[in-house]
Amino acid sequence: MWQQLAEAYRQLEDDHDLRCGVVYGEGKHFTAGLDLAQWSEKFASGVFSEPENNGIDPLGLTTDPIKKPIVIAVHGICFTIGIELLLATDIRVAADTVRFGQIEIKRGIYPVGGATIRWAMESGWGNAMRYLLTGDEFGAEEAYRMGLVQEVTPLGQHLDKAVEIAETIARQAPLGVYATLKSARLTRKLAEQDAIADLMPTLAEIMKSEDAKEGVQSFVERREAVFKGK
Repeated sequence: MWQQLAEAYRQLEDDHDLRCGVVYGEGKHFTAGLDLAQWSEKFASGVFSEPENNGIDPLGLTTDPIKKPIVIAVHGICFTIGIELLLATDIRVAADTVRFGQIEIKRGIYPVGGATIRWAMESGWGNAMRYLLTGDEFGAEEAYRMGLVQEVTPLGQHLDKAVEIAETIARQAPLGVYATLKSARLTRKLAEQDAIADLMPTLAEIMKSEDAKEGVQSFVERREAVFKGK
């Protein structure tokens, strides 16, 4: 699914007639996050997956970010990479029943999709650390208070609102829109580069620990992990 999203970003980037994208999820939930058992070997390698077929990394970590604006609509459970996808977009809409959680530390690891870098930029240090360091869940109103999302709607109306915003953007002068994004991202890019480079090497070291093994095992067994700091 991550690869398919990367290919969709490439299609949006390359098609002159497409001016703005909307990311959303089908079903009851946006995402419960990566399958840790499936991704743990990749994490241990110290290198985040790069998209195939010339795809554009939706997280903007391994490739340059997409040059066109992205609006995201989230609902249900939106954990871990869901928040990080959200942080890599430009405008965010949440259903009022959404459940957010950046819960990697409950599994013996830490976020490597951009949350440690971008959340504090978006919401301020204390707001970001409140949830990055506890793994606590929070809802739409708290996300709105922090500036993590810009709109909260009743469930079922969140996608309509996201499309409405995207259509408004698409009616504007395309070159002006793209130049605005490029200019606004310059400061963030300069601040992010070194931090992004450190994400996976740090995780690779953590993956050697007993706690990381316990985190994966607790994920598979669907239980609370018991960590020893080793």
